[in-house]
Amino acid sequence: MELITVPTQPIEGQKPGTSGLRKKTRVFMGPHYLENYVQSIFDGIGGVVGKSLVIGGDGRYFNDRAIQVILRMAAGNGAAKAIVGRDGILSTPAASHLIRSRGTDGGLILSASHNPGGPEADFGLKYNTPNGGPAPESVTDRIYARTQEIDSYRILESQDVDLSADGMTPLGGLQVEVVDPVASYAELMAELFDFEAIRALFATGFTMRFDAMHAVTGPYALEILEKRLGAASGTVMNGTPLPDFGGGHPDPNPVWAKDLMELMMGPDAPDFGAASDGDGDRNMIVGRGLYVSPSDSLALIAAQAHLAPGYSKGLAGVARSMPTSGAVDRVAAARGLSCHATPTGWKFFGTLLDAGHATLCGEESAGTGSDHVREKDGLWAVLMWLNILAVKEISVAELMEAHWHEFGRNYYSRHDYEDVPAERAAALMDGLRQRLTTLPGQVFEGLTVKQAEQFDYEDPVDGSLAKNQGLVITFDGGSRAVFRLSGTGTEGATLRVYLERLETNSDSLLLDAQIALAPVIGAADEIAEISRWTGRSGPDVIT
Repeated sequence: MELITVPTQPIEGQKPGTSGLRKKTRVFMGPHYLENYVQSIFDGIGGVVGKSLVIGGDGRYFNDRAIQVILRMAAGNGAAKAIVGRDGILSTPAASHLIRSRGTDGGLILSASHNPGGPEADFGLKYNTPNGGPAPESVTDRIYARTQEIDSYRILESQDVDLSADGMTPLGGLQVEVVDPVASYAELMAELFDFEAIRALFATGFTMRFDAMHAVTGPYALEILEKRLGAASGTVMNGTPLPDFGGGHPDPNPVWAKDLMELMMGPDAPDFGAASDGDGDRNMIVGRGLYVSPSDSLALIAAQAHLAPGYSKGLAGVARSMPTSGAVDRVAAARGLSCHATPTGWKFFGTLLDAGHATLCGEESAGTGSDHVREKDGLWAVLMWLNILAVKEISVAELMEAHWHEFGRNYYSRHDYEDVPAERAAALMDGLRQRLTTLPGQVFEGLTVKQAEQFDYEDPVDGSLAKNQGLVITFDGGSRAVFRLSGTGTEGATLRVYLERLETNSDSLLLDAQIALAPVIGAADEIAEISRWTGRSGPDVIT
């Protein structure tokens, strides 16, 4: 073994976002690119001498090689310990739990979340802080600043560490501890949920399908659902993590989880369906013949979480990302809970969770979680639903109908226009922003604009500011259209349009969402000139 310092050059224009740095896999595989970014992380957090880190990822292509580089660099930079999931596997929520439960100085998570994997697809790397959550902007700014001036990195030349078996291995002065990636997380879930009640539910003949999408949650779902809870063999679909996710797109929505959706809408549908994404932090919930939107799922959990042992004392408060529908707000108002609307990005929930202002959080892009970790957690949401169903002893459709009759229904949908040329997406948003003050009072598709504004956020705990987090058009009667550009892709830009309509008439609670939202969809297209700027007659993905 030999410690070497390698001369290098700055990484130009690479600023990590909420989900770390995501680029094409071959970019990360290029000469010195991964090493430069890892060294910038270490330098940006004040060095890692004597520190301990959790390291793992979603198993996508290059995950295994990148982890070996990171371990050698941790050793070269004087870290004391690295806790690594066996075979380099750790779901994002499981990594967050390990950071918290083992009291480490943070962790490096290798994932591009729900983006495709493979040599021509996407790769990502992010640093999570000691609270287990994504690094705040103050930290990512320091990391970015370091990428602009880095001139060398430190790495230990050595053979690969065997990550296939649990145990301790020295790597220079670094102790590498390989752990079962599932065990600690499964034990946490058993503390939060009534496993006995869920086992009894499956014993009645209750049927389920969970689509792991050949991503990281496969081993977690097999262990928890089939082995510990007694779900029938075959309940978990696509349960083996693959470097390219089986050629699929590991995003749990009705488009990419098509096989599950067809099953759940067909004549032989099981009682319950669910899916999770590439790194295990997102979820999709489906009943027999009924897709449950992420916003409705969050609201339902807020109303019923007390049925799970870990939440039997109630919730301290709830929080949602601004584009998420106001369905959870109505539950919070009825239950006397505080409710916070934050920018999109799980890091914005961190201060609220740490300060005890919120127990339950959710965002529009199928992320739901609680204060048990500091990341959204796909399998946690699935287990919460199973716990609720076990206690209520009714179907998903009956549960949602009862919820809508009690709280009203916020019809909701997200329309994604993917890979829009960046300059055209920016022109759309800039043009709309310039017209905001002229919109109130105007009528589009029979809807009168009540308010048009840019969403800026001041954190109620630390006072930090986040500006320009989306454009919000509110109509009389409570309907909304929200416009955002997403930074989760690696090419072009994704325009996300969030559409919402509140309905409290008990005779109009079971309409098709796209039909119920038709006036809002038309108004949004007319106001923002979506067809003109994107050149498309409709969205690429509807959820």
